Amino acid sequence: MPINGYAALEGTARYRERFKERAAENHFRLEENLWLSSIGIGTYLGKWDEATDERYTEAIVFAAEHGANLIDTAANYRFQRSERSIGAALRHLTEGRICERDEVVICTKGGYLPFDGAPPEDARRYVEETFVRTGIADFSDIVQGSHCMTPRYLQSQIDQSLRNMNLSSVDVYYIHNPESQLAAISREEFEKRLRAAFELLEQNISNGKIRMYGVATWNGFRVSPDDRSFHSLERMVRLAREVGGDNHGFRFIQLPFNLAMPEALVLENQTVDGERMSVLEAASALGVTVVASASIFQGKVARNLPEHIREPLGSLATDAQTAIQFVRSTPGITTALVGMSRREHAEENLQLVRVSPTLPEDFQRLFKDNGE
Repeated sequence: MPINGYAALEGTARYRERFKERAAENHFRLEENLWLSSIGIGTYLGKWDEATDERYTEAIVFAAEHGANLIDTAANYRFQRSERSIGAALRHLTEGRICERDEVVICTKGGYLPFDGAPPEDARRYVEETFVRTGIADFSDIVQGSHCMTPRYLQSQIDQSLRNMNLSSVDVYYIHNPESQLAAISREEFEKRLRAAFELLEQNISNGKIRMYGVATWNGFRVSPDDRSFHSLERMVRLAREVGGDNHGFRFIQLPFNLAMPEALVLENQTVDGERMSVLEAASALGVTVVASASIFQGKVARNLPEHIREPLGSLATDAQTAIQFVRSTPGITTALVGMSRREHAEENLQLVRVSPTLPEDFQRLFKDNGE
C-alpha cells in the first residue's frame, strides 16, 4: 500500500517544533503554508548500484532525523533509483514513527526520458518500446532524443514517480529543464506546450496526485532575455493563472545558485509590471518560492575558499558548510539543496541546522569586499 498523505502546515510545524532546541532561528521558513528547512537533500549524483541505493536511503533517513525536511529528486536521477531510495527511506521513517508523511516535503521532476535501473544496451530501442509503442509519446514529441513534456508523457511520469516512492501524492512536481525544448521549437510552440503541461498539472492537483508544481531549470532563469533558452517568470505565472485561476498551483521554481553562479541574485533579467529585476525579486513579487540547486556545485565551490569569503559567512569549519551558508543566507532563497549520497555528507552539512543564516549586513560585505 502507498504511503498516504502529503506535507501540511500542521505536520511541518510539528516537525519544526521538535527542533526548537536544536535548530537556529530562521532555519525553518514558512512558504506556501509549509515550514521548509533551509537545507534540503538532493539525490542527483551517484552510481546506479545497490550499495549507492542503500547509502542514499541511510543519508535521507539521517537528514530527516536531523532537521532537513525537504527532499528533492527526479525520475531520471540514477535511472529512477534515487526515487526508489527515497521510497525506502520514507517507509523506514513512517513505519518507525520517526517522521510522519505530513512533516516532509517531497519534490520530484519529469521531462527527461528515464531509463530503468541502468542504461540499456540500445537507448533508441528502449525509448521506442517503453514510450512510443505504448502510446505515451511520439518521436515527434521528444526533443534532442531525451526530453518530452506532453500531457500524456508527464502523466506517465507522475504515476511512475508515485510508484517508485510508494506515495499517494507528491508535494511539488517540477517540469524538468523546459528550456531544453527551445533548442528545437519556436517560442510560440513552446508556450503552447507549456500551457498544456500546466493544464495537466492542475488536473493532477484536483485529483490529489500532486499538491503544487513549478519548473526546475538550469539555464532558463540565468540568461539574458535575448537568449534562446530564456524564461520569463512573469509569463509563466500568467499562463498558470490562465489555466488554474488565481489559486493556480505554480508555486515553486528551482535553479542553480552558488558562489560561482550568482545570477539569480545579481542579474536583472526579469520584468514584472514593466520593472526590471532579478529572478529572486521577481519570484517574491509574483508569490513564487525559490529553491536553489547545485549549492556547492558538485564540490567545485567547496574547497580552497579565500578568507574574504569565509569570514563574512562565519568562518565555518569547512568550505562546504561555507558554500551552503552563502546560499541559505541569500535573500529570496528558501532552501539550499545539497547532494547527500552518504551519511557522512549529511552529518557535515547538517551541522548548519544549529547555525543561524548570515545576517544581511555581513552578507553584503561579500560584495563590498570584492569591489562590487
